[in-house]
Amino acid sequence: MVTPPAAQDRWGLPLGFSAFLIWGAMPLFFPLLEPAGPLEIIAHRIVWSLVFCIVLLAATRSLHSFVDVLHRPRTMALLALASVLIIVNWTTYVYAVLTQHVLDAALGYFINPLLTVALGVVVLRERLRVAQWVALGLGAVAVVVLSTGVGGIPWISLVLAGAFGLYSLVKNRVGRGVGALPGLAAETAVATPFALAYLFWLAAIGAGTFSTQGVGHALLLASCGVVTGLPLLLFSAAARRLPLSVVGMLQYLTPFLQFLLGLLLFGEQMPPTRWAGFVLVWVALVVLTVDGLRQSRATRLAAAAPATVDTEP
Repeated sequence: MVTPPAAQDRWGLPLGFSAFLIWGAMPLFFPLLEPAGPLEIIAHRIVWSLVFCIVLLAATRSLHSFVDVLHRPRTMALLALASVLIIVNWTTYVYAVLTQHVLDAALGYFINPLLTVALGVVVLRERLRVAQWVALGLGAVAVVVLSTGVGGIPWISLVLAGAFGLYSLVKNRVGRGVGALPGLAAETAVATPFALAYLFWLAAIGAGTFSTQGVGHALLLASCGVVTGLPLLLFSAAARRLPLSVVGMLQYLTPFLQFLLGLLLFGEQMPPTRWAGFVLVWVALVVLTVDGLRQSRATRLAAAAPATVDTEP
């Protein structure tokens, strides 16, 4: 049964908002997992994400889609690379949250759209419009300002943006033939043997926290699977219902919430130089967004023009 367009529009925005809201609230979740360290948290996140995906695939009778992906060597090679990149992203992010660098994490996700455009030039040999060059220039100046005024290169921000940008590029190469759920299942399946080996090693040397900090702690670690998989599924559902321009605007909700949490709740410092860097990035994003909306409108008008001509008597 096909969902009517009105129903799609009605559900698209709440689904997308929920996904980015969960991602934006992540800094509130990871401190609950202490005394587990970043690597132990990521290992549990990998293992329990796979469990969550398998359960959902089985419940929806779509395990065959996951098995099909496993039997496609080229696709699995790309997903293995994607797995490495997203694990680098996850680990850096958890480290940032647990070491009171939430503002650096927020900056990384603000920078991400700019870095994605840069990757298009370097990797895909895309030609940029003037506004896109201006946005990239502002982003580069922002990094220089932050590097010279806040005590070094903002490596957390750059690693987060770089890893996720490359991850998005690899996922784009995988194509739409792999759904969000089987794709995440395949990515975590690749990494699960290594994650389990690390967790068993921690248990063997008495450094693991899963079985030593009580049932509540163990359940929180196990919930990493839901926390990882649920927003991805919500985002996937929203992306099928919303225009790309709306999805693009919603993505800024995540770093904005992270920024507010870092500034207001965790009390991280915002000296004038850091404010200057953030403002430059925000201006760059405004330029990039306005240009994207104009280009999208021009493309729609160009596509509609032949149809208008054809219908004339």
